[in-house]
Amino acid sequence: MTAHVPAQEHAHDHPTPGTYAKIGLVLFVLTALEVGLYEFTFGEQAGALGHQIEPFFIPLLLILSAVKFALVAMYYMHLKNDSKLFSGVFVFPLLIAIVVILALVILQAYHWAFARSG
Repeated sequence: MTAHVPAQEHAHDHPTPGTYAKIGLVLFVLTALEVGLYEFTFGEQAGALGHQIEPFFIPLLLILSAVKFALVAMYYMHLKNDSKLFSGVFVFPLLIAIVVILALVILQAYHWAFARSG
């Protein structure tokens, strides 16, 4: 005998194919923005405004890639629908890595500033 589980008892509803298509479209647009940002800043047609945003180029790319990563992790890796414990196990080490990387960037910037002044 097989027992049928009613639809209400399913713990997690998976996204529909339409949701995956929407997320794919958003990922495509974010990738296009990344490429456009590069072309606008460093491309052959880069103007004065492109040179003005050059110091913000890497932080902007990091923000765009972080948004893409979050979308992929939430929907394609199903973290949005899984237990919060799984999300915590995945996100906590990621937060530690972000803090360590930011600390190293700040330390390196301080080192370069100190080396130039001395």
